[in-house]
Amino acid sequence: MPFRYRLQKVLDFRIRKKEEQLQVVQKAQEAVYIAEENIRKNEQEIQDTKMHMRQADPMMYDTYDKYLIHLWEKADQLELIRQEAQKKLEEEKQKLVVLEQAVKVLEKHKEKNKEAYIAEEKAAELKRYSELGVTRFFHQSLERKEEEEAEILKQLEELDKLEGN
Repeated sequence: MPFRYRLQKVLDFRIRKKEEQLQVVQKAQEAVYIAEENIRKNEQEIQDTKMHMRQADPMMYDTYDKYLIHLWEKADQLELIRQEAQKKLEEEKQKLVVLEQAVKVLEKHKEKNKEAYIAEEKAAELKRYSELGVTRFFHQSLERKEEEEAEILKQLEELDKLEGN
């Protein structure tokens, strides 16, 4: 009979949950990447605006200043969004670690049960072989005794024939 783990459904459920959580972590990581990319784009926009401001008409400085202030405020907001996304990513990673530990515990339990099952099977097989060996030894010893008895009877008959002649 092959090995069957009695908690296999629980193990499968935990593995599914871990995989789902892994996808959530990947989405959170992607959100962090997007936030970092938005920050990079905003910083590039600030640099471009500063460069254009140097080449612009002095009458436009006020407009450029207002636009730069807007970009800096946007940079602060984007940094908050990135920090929030990073915080969410860390939370999701912690959940993933907990789920991975739960899976590892059951996998280790399954491995121990499988090893115990294999040991039991080997012990039962050894017992069967032992019983077969004892039975075969008994039959062989009976056959040997019968052969010896037959040999003794043959010798007795030969002796009787020699004495009777």
